[in-house]
Amino acid sequence: MSDKFFFKGKKEKKPKHASYGFNTKRTVKAGTEELPLQVVVNTEARAEEVRVRAEEHNLVVVITVDAEQTENTTEFDVIINKPVTTRFEKTPARNEPCSCGSGKKYKKCCG
Repeated sequence: MSDKFFFKGKKEKKPKHASYGFNTKRTVKAGTEELPLQVVVNTEARAEEVRVRAEEHNLVVVITVDAEQTENTTEFDVIINKPVTTRFEKTPARNEPCSCGSGKKYKKCCG
């Protein structure tokens, strides 16, 4: 309920940090100095390959070389291979063929 109708008194002021740009809901991005990626590889050659790819993408990676453990590079691969959004030049009209390639009219397929 609103304070407008039921509250007869002085409203509390907004906290200063909310209006001055202090980010209270900050998340730490993976692959930075604060949260480096943990990667396990089997060979030294594979470690060097991962290190080179990390430098290309400006990522901080902690690489562990251990032949006994299974290779775990899933977080690293997900960050490097981000899906690219498909963008179209223009939206087709209702009765034109759909741009997704289904062969249907745009209004029946994606519209």
